Formats: sequence, C-alpha cells, structure tokens
Amino acid sequence: MPTEELQQDAARYMMQTYTRQPLSIVRGRGTKVYDLEGREYLDFVGGIAVNILGHGHPDLVQAIQRQAAQLIHTSNLYYTEPQVKLAQILVEHSFADKVFFCNGGAEANEAAIKLARRYSHDRYGAGRFEIVTMKNSFHGRTMATLTATGQDKVQKGYEPLLQGFSYVAFNNQEELERAVTDKTAAIMLEPIQGEGGVHVADREYLKQVRDLCARKDVLLIFDEVQTGMGRTGSLFAYEQLGVQPDIMTLAKGLGGGVPIGACLAIDSVAKAFSPGSHASTFGGNPLACAAGLAVCHALLDGRILDHARRTGEYFAKGLSDCKARHRVVREVRGLGLLQGIELDMDAKTVVSECLARGILINATGEHVLRFVPPLIISEPEIDRLLETLAQIFSAQAS
Repeated sequence: MPTEELQQDAARYMMQTYTRQPLSIVRGRGTKVYDLEGREYLDFVGGIAVNILGHGHPDLVQAIQRQAAQLIHTSNLYYTEPQVKLAQILVEHSFADKVFFCNGGAEANEAAIKLARRYSHDRYGAGRFEIVTMKNSFHGRTMATLTATGQDKVQKGYEPLLQGFSYVAFNNQEELERAVTDKTAAIMLEPIQGEGGVHVADREYLKQVRDLCARKDVLLIFDEVQTGMGRTGSLFAYEQLGVQPDIMTLAKGLGGGVPIGACLAIDSVAKAFSPGSHASTFGGNPLACAAGLAVCHALLDGRILDHARRTGEYFAKGLSDCKARHRVVREVRGLGLLQGIELDMDAKTVVSECLARGILINATGEHVLRFVPPLIISEPEIDRLLETLAQIFSAQAS
C-alpha cells in the first residue's frame, strides 16, 4: 500500500492521538529502519527508548519465536517459567525483592502509586495518601499517572484530576522539604526527566531526597521506565546516582519492543499487595517475559552495557563540541545514551530536516531534541548524526 494511501486510511479509521511523521516503516535491522519505498533511515528514536538491542536482534527474535510456538498466553491464575525467571533475574540484579508485571510504563507507575498508597494505609491508616512529584515530569496517561505528571498540557481537559498529588521543582530540595507533610505517602521522580526535556537529577539532591524519605518514613519511587535497562550505561540509572529507591518502575527497553512493564519493590513494601489487591490480565505473559529474558541476558553479558557507556560518553562529547561551534545550541544534557540538546530554534524543524536526510530523531517540547538510539549504536553512526546537525545549524545561521 502506498504511503499516501496508508496515511489516508489512518486518518479515516484511527483516533488522531499522535502527530506522525510522513513515514511508513515496514522493517528494521540493527540501527536502521526502512520505509514502504525501501528508503533507509538511521534510527536515533529507537521506538522512544524501546528498541535497545536494535531491530531484529537474533537472540530476541529467536526467543519470541520459540515461546510463541510453545505458549503465548495463559492466566496469572497459573505459574509460568518465563515470568518467574524474569522476576528472579530482575531481583538478583537490583535493590528489589519482589516484582509485579504489567503491560507498559503507565501501568507500572499506576502499580507503584497504588502500592505506595496501600502500604501507607496499612501502616498509618487513612489520610496519608499524598504523593509529591516533580514539575515537568512525565509518568503516563492513565488518570492516576497523568495526574502524577507535572505538566499542564498532559492534564488539560481531563479535570477533575485524581486528588492527592502535589508538584515541586525538580532538583529543588527546599521546595520538596516544604511539600512533604504528615499526609505524604511517597515522593516520585524520574532520575532523568525524558519527556520533560532531558533534565538529569543532581546526585547530591537525590541523596537529600533519600534522607528526607528516611526521616519522614516516606517511600521513594523511581520512575525508570525510560532510564532503565542500560539506557544510561548501567542496568539501572540509580546505580550511577548513588541512591536506592523503595519502588522502581520499568518498561520501554525491558521487552526490546514487546510490550511489558514492571514494578519492583523492597519486601516490606511489596507485602502491601495481596491476592486481589492488584492484577493485570496480560501482565507478565509468557511471550513478553521470554522477550524480557532475552533482553536481560544480552545486557548482563556486559558487552552491550560497556558499549553503551562508551558510546554515551562519545555522544555527549560530540554534542558538547557541537554546542561550542553553533550558537543555536543553548545546552547539552543527559547521561549515557539518553541525550538532549536545547535549541534557540524550533526543534521540530530539525526533526524534519533530519528525516529528509535519512535520520530519525525526536523533539520533546518546542526547543529540545531528544536522542534515545539503540544501545548498539556505533561511533561512526553518531558522527553521521553530528555532521547532519552541524549542516542544519550552519544553514540556520546563514
């Protein structure tokens, strides 16, 4: 089907919840994707931080094929080996003691919110249910998670929102201290605000947040939906930032492209969930968990994480050099292979110019470009992007 006809049918039959690029992707291999007309594109979006092993990774493909031939789905009324094994590997390589599986990031954050409220209710009774989140954050689009999200544009038109959330400035300890009261159950934040413009939490700030939580007996929730699974150069971002949460959420890269999410917690908190208190029909189904296991095995081999760490540093330096040469670049921010640049021009213009040159990138907001390529991206491919950005910025200045 020609791209134009596909776009027309999409407009006719699908709810218009996305602003899509004029591109129909039909296949992928490694760090490249291909459109209906056979054109090749270098992928620095990676399904928005999802395709961490690239496209068509043989271990992931084989794991999905084997599991699909054996058992795709059965109810969580029964045990399945892929689910238990994936939970085991996540627990053994994190701070956590228990895992709940679901279908994606919003569901994982929904589970974290419910778990925090349930834990606080069991421990302190009614009235201690509020969760403090960060301005400019993004936690999902369910009613609870869009309320947790500290962005008006995400919440607009969905009022009245769920009660029990307040928002403070990111990296501002004084404001956070004032916001925590005897009604606060948890503090929820992203180690790096991805959708909010690629803002990295200060290490000292996170230590102060952890200390505050300990003093007030408040839970600390890390939303690692975007930062987890090797994105920052370690399996989880918290490992580099020197602070352990009580609850952590994962999704995106966990399945390498197959939908799966997870909510991890320490044992004393996880006990707040009991049979019937939370559930997900498709959460942790055998196919998704087989994919998750393949991803974990690939990362824990070490080579991909080492590569992501090195290329992340190389990328950050290249973007900093770009800033030094082009006035249009205001700031470079990020960690590992989650990088962003803030511009003095419309970011969507740069997205379109890169698309025309065969490179896929993403804008988050009006002036920020976000780069979340597969973790297997190479230095020559990074160089190609940097050279393309330099051409676009130079043309803008002339």
